[in-house]
Amino acid sequence: MKLLEELRAIARPRNVTERNFRNVLVDGIGVGIVVGVGTFLAVFLARLGASSLLVGLLTSLPALTGALLGVPIGQFLERQRNIVVWYSRSRVWVLWSYALFGFLPFLLPLDLVPWAVIAIWAVVTVPSTIVNVAFTVVMGQVAGPRHRFRLMSLRWSSLGTFSALSVALVGQILDRIVVPLNYQVVFIGSFFGGLLSFLFSRSITIPDQVPVVADADPGARSGIVRWFTDLVAVTREAPAPFLRFAASSFVFRSGVAMGMPLLPLYWVRVVEASDAAIGLITMANSAVLLVAYAIWSATTRRVGIGRALLVSSLGIALYPLAVAATTEIWILALLAGLAGFFVAGNDLVNFDLLLGSIPTDHQAILVGFYQTLQNSALFIMPLVGTLLADQIGLAGALVIAGLLRLMGSILFFTLGVGRQPVAPGEAE
Repeated sequence: MKLLEELRAIARPRNVTERNFRNVLVDGIGVGIVVGVGTFLAVFLARLGASSLLVGLLTSLPALTGALLGVPIGQFLERQRNIVVWYSRSRVWVLWSYALFGFLPFLLPLDLVPWAVIAIWAVVTVPSTIVNVAFTVVMGQVAGPRHRFRLMSLRWSSLGTFSALSVALVGQILDRIVVPLNYQVVFIGSFFGGLLSFLFSRSITIPDQVPVVADADPGARSGIVRWFTDLVAVTREAPAPFLRFAASSFVFRSGVAMGMPLLPLYWVRVVEASDAAIGLITMANSAVLLVAYAIWSATTRRVGIGRALLVSSLGIALYPLAVAATTEIWILALLAGLAGFFVAGNDLVNFDLLLGSIPTDHQAILVGFYQTLQNSALFIMPLVGTLLADQIGLAGALVIAGLLRLMGSILFFTLGVGRQPVAPGEAE
């Protein structure tokens, strides 16, 4: 009966809360379509002969911008009365960049296309950073402490479902049209997913926040000095549970980031998988999300956030170790599905831990600080991973990435992340 009521609320929302839930879910569907297409961007560059370094920059460039601008953007968003506007407009520029990539082979020689993609990607990193900070704040305000798990479970399930469908369709299209026209068709077609996201994300309604007054004399500190002093000030004021969570997450995400560019390179260069096979692997990773978030949402309420965090982190840590041990497509697809299951649990508990460990009146700036740490890892480690792969091979680099994830999991446990008492009103 509860499911039927939720479906009714999505189809025919009767109040602001139900409209918000509907808008968040449909926004997730649009994002899922583009994410499915975007999965093949690294493969596209690899097919065009891009170096490992260029493929690594797909992850590192947004991370560099996020590391440098996370805190300033958090401060900027704290001074805005309506964050939804910034979230929606920034999101659409990121999603529509894939359509722009599709036009590049019409305009440039193929050997220049990877460089042009990276140049555009570098520009898009600014709105991408705004999205990353604003997303957590907006979603937290839409759901509130009591409904965070439910809303994000539904959103990420729908996102994963449509991402899997998108990947499956794209994989079939890519194998039926000549390169690079096949990639152009799917990238340009992703525009419609971005449009869907924009139309519904801009309709999210949350209360206006009270803007934080800016520094009365911004000229007194400038450049790197101001950035550093602001970073130190945020660190000093942050609650201890947040700092323990952020520090251990930094180590864990370093291992995750290291493996991100290695997987598509491993599929193309070691496994020599076709685009259809890569689509199958990626689809398996996304398809499990349809049920994984619901399972983890129910499981976490029973076993607690600390245990859910540890189990999901260990599952993610073992994934690159297992991948490095096989070249069989069906095994890789199975492993990708298992990894997707553990990622779902990790997403939910990390989202809840982040919002549950920071005061509501300083969410934007502390989320910005958290993004700075995470993006520092995302900038450095993909480059380390690809450079290491050139020295010891892709399989060896994947093993090291897995071991680094294990270190992060151990830190979660030893620092007691997720085992602190839940604040009143935070429980589901």
